[in-house]
Amino acid sequence: MSNDWLHDARKIPGEPMSYIRKLVVQSVVERNYSPDLVASVLGLSRSSVYEWVKKYEKAGYDALNTQDAPGAEPRITAKIDTWLKSVVLSENPTSYGYDTVLWTCQILAEIIEKTFGVKVIPSTISAHLRQMGLSYQEPCYRAKERDPAEIEYFLNEKFPRIQRLALKIGADIAYEDEAGVDMSERSGRTWGLIGRTPEVMVTGQRGKLNTLSLVTNDGQMEYEVTQGHINSEVYIGFLEKVLSGRDHPLVLFVDRVAFHHSKEVRAYVRSNRAKIRVYFLPKYAPEYNPMEQGWEEIKDNHLRKQPICTREDLKKRLSSALDSLKKDIKRIRSFFLLPHTIYASSLSA
Repeated sequence: MSNDWLHDARKIPGEPMSYIRKLVVQSVVERNYSPDLVASVLGLSRSSVYEWVKKYEKAGYDALNTQDAPGAEPRITAKIDTWLKSVVLSENPTSYGYDTVLWTCQILAEIIEKTFGVKVIPSTISAHLRQMGLSYQEPCYRAKERDPAEIEYFLNEKFPRIQRLALKIGADIAYEDEAGVDMSERSGRTWGLIGRTPEVMVTGQRGKLNTLSLVTNDGQMEYEVTQGHINSEVYIGFLEKVLSGRDHPLVLFVDRVAFHHSKEVRAYVRSNRAKIRVYFLPKYAPEYNPMEQGWEEIKDNHLRKQPICTREDLKKRLSSALDSLKKDIKRIRSFFLLPHTIYASSLSA
C-alpha cells in the first residue's frame, strides 16, 4: 500500500480524515494547543486547521465529517430500470431480433444502447437486475400452444364438478403420468479444480425403460415399469392392476397422450364405468399433474446421480427408487402442495 498520505493529507481516505479533523480541533479547543503547532506536527496546512475550528464552533463535531464528492449521475436511470424489469419478466429476446429465448446481460446492454442511447457494460446490468429482486436461473419452459382459458375453466369449473361427482360415488381421485428413463441421462454437480471441468466415467451405452405411475393426495402410489413402448394394451394392463382389489371406484386424471384416448382404452373404461372414470388435464400444462413432481424426484434426486451401467442395472435402480418413493407417504403428499397442484390437495369441494 502506498504511503503517499504520510506526506500529503489530501490523500487520506474520507472516514479516517474525519477522525483526524476531530482530533485536531479537540487539541486546539479543549487541550489548548496552538493551531500552528498542531498543523506542524501533523503536516497539515494552518488554514485547514483554522477552517476546521471555525466549522466546529459553528456546528459542532458533526460538521467535521468528510462530505464525499457526489458521484457521476447514474447511466441507468429509474426509468430505464422500470423498463428493464418489465422487459425481462414479460418478453424474450426474439422480440428484438435475437435468435434465442433466453436473456443475457450482454443482450440487454445492447438493447439499452439502441433504445436509450446509453452504453453500459453487462456487469452493470447484472447489478441493477439483482437490486430489483431478479436472479440468473434455469427457467421452466411453457408450451406456447397452452390455453390459459382452458386452464382457468379446468380449475374453476371442470375439476370442482368432477370432484363433487367423486364424492357422490365414493371414488378416490388419482393423477397418472408416464415417463421414459434413459440410462445415459445425467445431472447434478461434483467438486473439482477451479478452471478444470471434473471428469466422471460413465457408460456410453443407451438403454431406456418406460414407467406408468399414479398418485393420490393421501400419499398412495401405484406404478408399472416396462421395457417396451407403452401402448393401449400395456396401459389397459396397468389399469387392471390398479383396479384389482380396490374397495372404491377411481377417478383418474391424465394427459392427452395418444393411448389415453385410444378406441381400446375408451372401450375398456366404458365397460368398467362402475370402477373407473378417466378425465383429461389441460393441454400443454404438465405442472398441474402432481405426478410430474414424482418424476423429478426419481430422475434428478436418484437415477441421474447413480452409476448405472446396464439396462438391468437401470431397471433394478428404477424399481428401487419407485419403491422408496411409494413408501414415503409424506413426500408424495408434498407433490400436492405446490402452487400449481394445490387445487388437487383438498378431499372435498
